[in-house]
Amino acid sequence: MKIAVAADHAGYPLKGILIADLKAAGHEVNDLGTHDPGVPDDYPDFAETVCGAVRRKEVDRGIVICGSGVGVTIAANKFPGIRAGLCHDTYSAHQGVEHDDMNVLCLGARIIGQEVAREIVRAFSAASYTGEERHARRRKKVLSIEARFLRGD
Repeated sequence: MKIAVAADHAGYPLKGILIADLKAAGHEVNDLGTHDPGVPDDYPDFAETVCGAVRRKEVDRGIVICGSGVGVTIAANKFPGIRAGLCHDTYSAHQGVEHDDMNVLCLGARIIGQEVAREIVRAFSAASYTGEERHARRRKKVLSIEARFLRGD
């Protein structure tokens, strides 16, 4: 699987650990920054970079990390076609993909420890959307809401 990963200064240390794990598991990883945590940066920029890669289908999924995870989640969900979820447990990480077709995982580096984050990323990257009727029906409704507001209704 191709996965884009980015983090602001707060998520930078965790990003390196997660990228190493993803590569070791056989995933192709695009590291989209930050590459220098000493340079001032803003989490919306990294959410936009990862979401752009997902939307252009350059990658299958994305992971964005900031201090709390809240900022990147809010920013990521502004992009059409992105279904981002803030996950601080493994159940939400795999269930978000299986039931909700989540394509961007958001993490709070100052909220969870690195071992929990590693388990969450393993759960996210191993999960697949089930496409079961009830999940497809709900996904269709979410996509309909998005389409309606993109039209300005």
